[in-house]
Amino acid sequence: MNYKKKVLKNGLRIVVVPMKGSPSVTVMSLIEAGSKYENKQNNGISHFLEHMCFKGTNKRTKAGDIAKEFDSLGAQNNAFTGPEVTGYWGKAHKKHTDKMLDITADMYLNPTFPEKDLETEKGVIVEEINMYEDLPQILVNEVFDKLLYGDQPAGWSVAGTKENVRSFNRNDFINYRKQHYVASATTIVVAGDVDEKDIFKKVEKYFANIPKGKKTAKKKVIEKQTSPAVSVKFKETDQTHLVLGVRAFGLYDKRIPVLNLLSSILGRGMSSRLFQKMRYQLGICYYVKSHIENLTDHGYMAISAGVDSKRVGEAIKGILEELTKIRDEKVPEEELRKVKDLVIGRMYLSLESSDALANFFGGQEIMKEKIKTPKELEEEIEKITTADIAKVAKEVIQNKKLNLAIVGKYNDESRFKNILKV
Repeated sequence: MNYKKKVLKNGLRIVVVPMKGSPSVTVMSLIEAGSKYENKQNNGISHFLEHMCFKGTNKRTKAGDIAKEFDSLGAQNNAFTGPEVTGYWGKAHKKHTDKMLDITADMYLNPTFPEKDLETEKGVIVEEINMYEDLPQILVNEVFDKLLYGDQPAGWSVAGTKENVRSFNRNDFINYRKQHYVASATTIVVAGDVDEKDIFKKVEKYFANIPKGKKTAKKKVIEKQTSPAVSVKFKETDQTHLVLGVRAFGLYDKRIPVLNLLSSILGRGMSSRLFQKMRYQLGICYYVKSHIENLTDHGYMAISAGVDSKRVGEAIKGILEELTKIRDEKVPEEELRKVKDLVIGRMYLSLESSDALANFFGGQEIMKEKIKTPKELEEEIEKITTADIAKVAKEVIQNKKLNLAIVGKYNDESRFKNILKV
């Protein structure tokens, strides 16, 4: 799995991922825009703008025209907004490559933001926010982010607030787009059975009118913590949902591959330590998993679980015991070998489609760090030792870095602070 890259004079980056024999092609545009580029007044605008780019262009004038055209090609398409990246993608048979480039470029370059559709979409997004608030498994992650980062962009919801969503007008989108949707902040990715030289020329043609200009920078995340922290949100639920995590490293830190293996030992897959303990031994939950979150200037490792509300204290203690154990006791060589095979195997399995490869290579490029191929990542993983795991575990699993978010039928945070110790 290799790639070809070209940077145009205006700063637009193009990444082509050839997939000989693939019947599909994916075209993806990635922009450095997201909730971390927002302020208090416009929090949520990156996500709203993503929605509005589907509501019509100068060429495809009606709200449903883009969707109809994608459907007429038998294509899959979607978009996403995160803290630092907004993405739009379409996937279709390779014979439709030119048409996919045309639609993608049109959505990027020529959105019209019709007033009528803007007002309608406000209701859609407010209901999206309501849906997230009704789903404790999702809500608890927002509680966790706010606990870690407080009242700064990293702690805000990507979807924004209902008040902000209702207040946005057409000029807000036009101005925000001018600040962020520029060539130097954009990467176009094409993955599939294509000729890279041909694709480079076509992307340059379709995106010829992409605005130049310097991208508006985001504020650096401020992290400050000296003792364990807890945040509880009361909600009538049959199950308590929690996230227990520790502050860790940003995306470019050399320890990230080690942290990924550490997290995988704890809670990736049904044979992981936490799954074995929490589900098979204690019978205290249905799901438990560990993952890492890494953005450009901050990150964490977190364990998520939905547990029996009557046994939530026992569940937290069980997770803390496993954190303490992996910090204080050397991971056996055979266990490290097993988790390396798991991580490497899952990585390759996740990259079998053109859209997955587009996201894999494009996601690395848009964050402006060197792209690593799957083979390079595999080699990186293979070099990690049990001593590396032990060192990173001691660095991140500390009392002063512990954070616990809970959504359930609780109001008192002190009962949980008393047991939050490793």
